[in-house]
Amino acid sequence: MTQQPSDLRRSAQPPTPKATAATAASAPDLADDLAFERRLSEATEWRHRVALVLLAADLAAIGLAVLVAYLGRFGTSASIVINGIYYPVLAGVLVLGWVGLLAAFHCYESRLLGVGTEEFRRVLAATFALFGVVATVSYLGKFEITRGFVVIALPLGVVLLVLGRLAARRWVQAQRSRGQLRHRVVVVGDHAAATALAAQLAREPYAGFSLVGVCLPVALSGETPEGLPVLGRIEETLDVVRRHGADTVAVAASSDVAPDLVRRLAWSLEGSGVDLVVAPAVTDVAGPRIAVRPVGGLPLLYVDEPTFTGGTRVLKRAIDIAGAGLGLLVLSPLLVTVAALIRLTSSGPALFRQTRIGKDGREFRVVKFRTMYVDAEARLADLQADNESDGLLFKIAHDPRITVLGRVLRRTSIDELPQLLNVLRGDMSLVGPRPLPVKDSAFEGHVRRRLLVRPGITGLWQVSGRSQTSWDDAVRLDLYYVENWSLSLDLTILMRTVLAVVRGEGAY
Repeated sequence: MTQQPSDLRRSAQPPTPKATAATAASAPDLADDLAFERRLSEATEWRHRVALVLLAADLAAIGLAVLVAYLGRFGTSASIVINGIYYPVLAGVLVLGWVGLLAAFHCYESRLLGVGTEEFRRVLAATFALFGVVATVSYLGKFEITRGFVVIALPLGVVLLVLGRLAARRWVQAQRSRGQLRHRVVVVGDHAAATALAAQLAREPYAGFSLVGVCLPVALSGETPEGLPVLGRIEETLDVVRRHGADTVAVAASSDVAPDLVRRLAWSLEGSGVDLVVAPAVTDVAGPRIAVRPVGGLPLLYVDEPTFTGGTRVLKRAIDIAGAGLGLLVLSPLLVTVAALIRLTSSGPALFRQTRIGKDGREFRVVKFRTMYVDAEARLADLQADNESDGLLFKIAHDPRITVLGRVLRRTSIDELPQLLNVLRGDMSLVGPRPLPVKDSAFEGHVRRRLLVRPGITGLWQVSGRSQTSWDDAVRLDLYYVENWSLSLDLTILMRTVLAVVRGEGAY
């Protein structure tokens, strides 16, 4: 439609003062909206990118497992038909079905990345579901699938999937250490609760939470005494999120955050792409011990007691015996060689035995390769002032009592391998809190809960920093393991131990 001269003149008139004020007032809002949309777009983009990386890793792992199973069972033939089953087609269906079940079990959610065992638990659950589907279809359809093909493909696929996920996790963690692939978080709660939650998020950098600031019941000027930026009052959370381009709101357990406020906050965030996270008052409790039961619209959090006996513990002991026996058999040439080298390079026995405190406070003699000179115990008192650790730990980066060969053995953790004998005897487990060379009376208060389970050759503490971990963090990690033990957690720790040893991180 052609504009008339009168319309042109009207549009050329300067805006009224009222219109000018409205435009000026809306300009910051428009800028905030654009920045907010840009931040959310960036968050969505990296989540999709990571999901594609995981999908590619899973396809490579599953494809390789199926290919190895096919070649191992049928050779290079491309037209295998047995009992009416065309195996090249079955191989393709197996790959697609496996990936489909991984997606159905939500194995590509960005919230699982970086930390924890839930990602691996879901991968294992999807794989076991695949076992069930294959068995059910084979039985109902009377398809006699060659067992050798399935027996090779599925177990190998599990191993390759977990290894691929571990590699992807290392990539995600490397990206997050450079400030990428991170969630921008606004913490909501009273001063004490918000500070505690912010500290907890900062303690787990690989979880990918970058604190933008906090919203408190009463807005302070600038920042809290702990240095946390105060962005506004709790009632202004939505505006704060929009102004600062956050993609996650974390609500701390606080009496100042009423349930009705959380509900209204959840409503206001619907459709915005912003995640809402509610932190419970209970800490260091993992998913398997938590059940949610809604009562009158109120989600009640049930926390089960930790399990220290029963079938799962029997299974853990069976795995310990099998793993230790197989380890000693496979590693026997290495163990004999190391023992000979120790005897040749320094005076004294090849093995070192020391009293440690085990399950329920029972003493036992731990066995290790000797990495120090024979007078190491006598020289300990002279080095106490140089201790670089805290609590019950004693660590010196350049301990003069350690032999040249001993440094190599410690860096590679080979000195710990004779403890497989302790595992066979029942004094230790493959995974658990490390036994410490202290008296039973040294374990006081909550620290004594470390003794509820067998000590381990490796543990959550060792794969989270090894010698660089402070005593408080070591206790926290050990107690988390004691409270939340599972077979999937043990598997994760064992694999992370291998990676830590290969990289030589933190051991001395």
